[in-house]
Amino acid sequence: MLEQTFKNIDDILYKDAGADSELDYIGQTSWVLFLRYLDDLEKDRADGAALLGKGYVFILNEEYRWTNWAMPKDADGKLDYNKTKTGSDLVEFVDLKLFPYLAGFKRRAENAQTIEYKIGEIFSELKNKIQSGYNLREVIELADELPFRRTKDKHELSHLYETKIKNMGNAGRNGGQYYTPRPLIRAMIRVINPQIGEKIYDPAVGSAGFLCEAYQHLYDRMEQTTDNLKILQKKTFFGKEKKNLAYVIGIMNMILHGIEAPNIIHTNTLGESIRDIQEKNRYDVILTNPPFGGKERKEVQQNFDIKSSETAFLFMQHFIKSLKARGRSAIVIKNTFLSNTDSASVSLRKYLLETCKLNIVLDMPGGTFLGAGVKTVVLFFKKGEPTKKIWYYQLDPGRNMGKTNPLNDQDLEEFVRLSAKQEESEKSWTIQVGDIDEKTIDLSVRNPNKPEDAPLRSPGEILDEMVQRDEETSKILNLVRKMI
Repeated sequence: MLEQTFKNIDDILYKDAGADSELDYIGQTSWVLFLRYLDDLEKDRADGAALLGKGYVFILNEEYRWTNWAMPKDADGKLDYNKTKTGSDLVEFVDLKLFPYLAGFKRRAENAQTIEYKIGEIFSELKNKIQSGYNLREVIELADELPFRRTKDKHELSHLYETKIKNMGNAGRNGGQYYTPRPLIRAMIRVINPQIGEKIYDPAVGSAGFLCEAYQHLYDRMEQTTDNLKILQKKTFFGKEKKNLAYVIGIMNMILHGIEAPNIIHTNTLGESIRDIQEKNRYDVILTNPPFGGKERKEVQQNFDIKSSETAFLFMQHFIKSLKARGRSAIVIKNTFLSNTDSASVSLRKYLLETCKLNIVLDMPGGTFLGAGVKTVVLFFKKGEPTKKIWYYQLDPGRNMGKTNPLNDQDLEEFVRLSAKQEESEKSWTIQVGDIDEKTIDLSVRNPNKPEDAPLRSPGEILDEMVQRDEETSKILNLVRKMI
């Protein structure tokens, strides 16, 4: 039922002149879902206060509550068409009154770690693109049917929302940057194994997949006490995101996964000088997939000791500086990071090995990131002591990866199991840092346990074989002629 509701919303948006792509579909669905969620959240809070004999002050003024502008109902609980806005009246109200009012919360909120501030951020960054008030009315009525109050319902909604994010990535353009395969994220989290009370950070948060999966990992394993739940809600997950749409998607995704007021800041992480990062700004765990192939201006590069126009290389320096002593990190990065010969790449690898213990390099197969067209590795490292040896694992699911054969949890089971003791196998091996070339610091993936392909022949060898075969052919032809 819920899946069909999401599909029906997409079908309506497809017909609207203002929504052009999957990116628009999820952006427009997100703001409607957020207000629908907020209505149930306010009802729950009001009911909870009433049980304690207390009053409740609503976040939104009455005119802007879902039950007044979106779905006013009569005494029988049916839509009151005498009070219902539709057509041009609805679009005019949303564009000229609702969005400006909600955007104002950013200015009025006490601090950034409140749901009021998140309301202001979301409606400062998004705009209503649904041009037809009749289409918007249909979307609202479908969203009103979605249940947000039970944990089971929210879990199903979060699953459907994740599917929409994945589809957005598959649709191409820049959507793919928001989606990292969830089986890979779960494997990374299992190896890092974050604990309740640790601060977890994603400085390129995108759709918040890492934080959502980390939340689920901790929630499923921790003691369900009031204190632990409060720590999980307010003091565990932190993120930063530069892009407007990704910021909104990340907020909505975390809300659907159970975090009421996510600690996600809308900012360019790389705009912060790493020299200004203090102990209070550091984290126990960093889990992330920074943008591939991005470029930053020279003034942004000045924030870093190792200058590079490659965004991922700047992020790498930010990760190391943002980790606490003995903090752990698992990050996805292009495999060329291990072997590039330019001075920035070599310096960065040297810096990583000297300041952190690079425990594991997980080599991912091509096609892991649909549409990205890049080979990636995952680096697992711990800050505070130099690297002496590195354990490599070369993932080979035994099939070509793609849209119809995506990565799954089973593909990564052996990696997770072997990583615990860093065991050697046909797919895994260990190198000693002392054996690495000091000038190039080349950390390329070279599996010594895998039979090497036969070396390519030289042109001379190929010509010699051709001559030899010509001679053999001539002999056979002569023999045939004699027999005739």
